[in-house]
Amino acid sequence: MKFTKVEDLTVEHFLPFGFFASLVDPHSEKIGAPPVEFYRDAVQQDLGGAGIVSFSTCRVEKRDYVITVSEYHSKTGEGILPLDNDVLIHVGPATPDSTVPLDKIKVFRVPKGTMVVLRPGVWHHAPFTVNDRPANVLIVLPERTYANDCTVVMHDEKDRIAINM
Repeated sequence: MKFTKVEDLTVEHFLPFGFFASLVDPHSEKIGAPPVEFYRDAVQQDLGGAGIVSFSTCRVEKRDYVITVSEYHSKTGEGILPLDNDVLIHVGPATPDSTVPLDKIKVFRVPKGTMVVLRPGVWHHAPFTVNDRPANVLIVLPERTYANDCTVVMHDEKDRIAINM
């Protein structure tokens, strides 16, 4: 089994994989003043020309901090927004085939209320909750991406990655 540590979610560290912004404590450009402020265009997501966007919930419960599976979407980015708990996500750079870049996998802690958008092709899978409480995570993808643009790879036991907190 391989090991990796959790990294801070910073623009410099995360830029190869996508973008992020806190949506509950925004620091972007805004229109208006209290009592109504509109923080515009905080994060953008490439939907690969899809006409319909879907908002789904991924509910993750406490499980071992071991990466056993990875997936990617060739044609679209993916939005990930933890709603009620911090989560850990693993990411790896896009590859030209279905070979997971095990030596390049990184793990980031994403605070609740922070929207992460992965670039098309970035390896990832379901988040991990950081404590004993479940996490409800909003997932933003084009309609039916799970059925028509999702390559999933189960890691052999020797290729599993343990996350060091």
